Amino acid sequence: MDTTILQFLAAPFAAALVIAGIHAYLGVHVVERGVIFVDLSLAQIAALGTTIPLLLPFTDGDPHGPWTYWISLLFTLIGAAIFAAIRSKKARIPQEAIIGICYAVASAASMLAMSKASAESEHLKGMLVGNILAVSWEEVRETAILYVIVGLFHWFFRAKFLAISMNHDNPEALGPNVKWWDFLFYASLGFVVTRSVAIAGVLLVFCYLIVPSVAAMLYAQDIGKRLAIGWTMGTVVSALGIYFSVSLDLPTGPTMVCTFGLVLVLMALVKPLLVRAFPSLDPA
Repeated sequence: MDTTILQFLAAPFAAALVIAGIHAYLGVHVVERGVIFVDLSLAQIAALGTTIPLLLPFTDGDPHGPWTYWISLLFTLIGAAIFAAIRSKKARIPQEAIIGICYAVASAASMLAMSKASAESEHLKGMLVGNILAVSWEEVRETAILYVIVGLFHWFFRAKFLAISMNHDNPEALGPNVKWWDFLFYASLGFVVTRSVAIAGVLLVFCYLIVPSVAAMLYAQDIGKRLAIGWTMGTVVSALGIYFSVSLDLPTGPTMVCTFGLVLVLMALVKPLLVRAFPSLDPA
């Protein structure tokens, strides 16, 4: 690759690293809580929020206007409140079922909204696969600042968040304020997802959250080791995905999603060989 292409890819790669950093951490909590599709659901709810400005008269139908982010964030916070409220060991309806229903409804509502905004017919496709190559350095800086704030918030309250995530089967034993802490977790996840979807799209954001965490669980139980593996995988996949996309002239978002899947499969296949050579790599 020549220097011009590398300069063009610098901002997208930096954005991918920023997204990978926060999502690998949040993914540990999501997987431990057993709400695998909460990110996909929140991402779709956020995407629904981005379609609403297309129908509002005071936004002039601009999907990239100043109202878009705040309406999307509002929808995401509502989703966070719902997911926090329905979590209970005694609940007859599984939380994952409600999450799936919210995803389906948000997806259908997005399609309905887009059907009334034919001038932006490509917007729905963009929400799904994103266009990370179009990200600017200003967006990277703003995203990094937001994620640092969320990261510091989780660092200060890490003991509480980890305790709830690791005891997801019996949350009531942790005290009466569990739902409030659940809301704070889902709300902070919502801030991240809302921003990430605008840059990378729903499918890639889901992969950044879940795949590194699942891959890390193949090799480690310790949270620190799982984070290290997740961050490493996110970095490697980001580089490979962008490289394959540019060199093979493929859409970047879908290429990165498929690269995540390929690397996960490879990590699962080579695990028996690595464990045989290095028994300490077996988390069991």
